[in-house]
Amino acid sequence: METLTEWMSIGWLAEFVNDYDWVWPICEIFHFLGMTLLIGTVGFLDLRILGFIKAVPIASLEKLIPVGVMGFVFNFVTGFIFVAGNPSGGPGAYLANTAFQLKMVLILIAGANLLAYYVLGVARAAEAVPVGGDAEPAAKVVAVVSLIAWFGVIYFGRMVMYNDTLLYAFGL
Repeated sequence: METLTEWMSIGWLAEFVNDYDWVWPICEIFHFLGMTLLIGTVGFLDLRILGFIKAVPIASLEKLIPVGVMGFVFNFVTGFIFVAGNPSGGPGAYLANTAFQLKMVLILIAGANLLAYYVLGVARAAEAVPVGGDAEPAAKVVAVVSLIAWFGVIYFGRMVMYNDTLLYAFGL
């Protein structure tokens, strides 16, 4: 953890974030925009795979995935700025935060889930589903894991500033 904290301790970035009051709110706007793009595209695809909105072909929703990737990039960049430029405690304060750690674990789970979706051929099978058709069970499992992971990321991201309350709720 110390090595990661040292690696993320970027003096000029922390100074920039702390010296200009507008940096943090602008990053927040882009972080929320990224979240919206990500959950909007991936969530819509997941819901279609689960059998909702059957009038929309899954293959056409797959074309929106680059928009979701762009949202993830916004979140990655702004999230890095939040951690590296943290005015109260630096990167170590985030990295030691249980809610933040759970958020990172869920992002890894979502990434592994996405990788499985494409590598195992589930995506090809899902894209072949006709309008009004049902996706195979493997695709539905991927969709459920995706929705749980991404909404968990949002939840624990919000809980970062309420870490003491979260720990209390977990009995820690």
